[in-house]
Amino acid sequence: MANAEKTIVIAGAGSIGCYVGGCLALAGRKVVFLARSRIAEAVLDGGLRVTDLDGRDRSIKPGALSVTADPAAALANADVVLVTVKNGATEEMAALIAAHARGDAVVVSLQNGVGNADRLRARLGSRLVLAGMVPFNVVQSAEGNLPLHVHRASDGKVMIEDRMAGLASLLDVEGLAVETHADMKAVQWGKLLINLNNALVALSGLPLASELADRRWRLILAVQIDEALAAMKASHIAPVRIGGLRPGLLPKLLRLPDWLFRLVARRMLAIDPQARSSMWDDLQRGRPTEIGDLQGTVLSLAEKAGTPAPLLKRVTALVRQAELEKRGPPGLTPEAVTG
Repeated sequence: MANAEKTIVIAGAGSIGCYVGGCLALAGRKVVFLARSRIAEAVLDGGLRVTDLDGRDRSIKPGALSVTADPAAALANADVVLVTVKNGATEEMAALIAAHARGDAVVVSLQNGVGNADRLRARLGSRLVLAGMVPFNVVQSAEGNLPLHVHRASDGKVMIEDRMAGLASLLDVEGLAVETHADMKAVQWGKLLINLNNALVALSGLPLASELADRRWRLILAVQIDEALAAMKASHIAPVRIGGLRPGLLPKLLRLPDWLFRLVARRMLAIDPQARSSMWDDLQRGRPTEIGDLQGTVLSLAEKAGTPAPLLKRVTALVRQAELEKRGPPGLTPEAVTG
């Protein structure tokens, strides 16, 4: 796969999409951003600023990026389509790809959860669809601020399914480490365990680093992970190691006293002080969250397996309530979450 000639479309250029696409464009890749009108106008008016936890601070001037809200214009010449929309928009994006992209375009899901690649395959027939996983979170500047600023606030390598020769090298650029993995389902289930914390950040309103530094919140996450691991074990699902740690040891790590956790989990705490979760951002902007594809996925698995998951149910209900109220993150205490 020759790098210089391939057109990469970012299908759903929000926070993750703008960061990924920005890094690719800065590395000289041919990138087209398919974005909502708000994002498209911001990038066309003010350009794109891309920063990260490692200290890079790079900008792309207005007019130097190909950005559109028109799916037909964006997808017509795509060689690779990176799907970065929220889970609830997966089927809609699949329909757009089916209608407007060439049949030989490679589609990669860079979305949360475990089922999006299958949802895309169901709509895209014989097209090559690959699963992927983005381990880091990205913070986006407030609406109206120019240039649009996306900041990678945590670390990790993007993983993609190992079924397309040369694709990882096409996508692996400065600020965006990409490698292949033979068992993406195991990777996605491992990431899902970590993503169970997204809801706690959203409910607390705290920055991720502050929330993880508080053992009361870590205990809630530990119990959720215990419930998830029980459902996975009963369903014969084996998630990959997380940061080199066996998944079964993660709840033990989270239960450590604060002072000891800070010593042994320095890698987990290597996060920008202001970073929050995408679910927090969704509540902040009055949008539906991905709770159904995170806690909801585990709850469905637990129901089928016959394993209890009361805390996952409680957290899910609290997020659903916050979605309905549309008042932003509710700022709950740990005691309010556990009831």
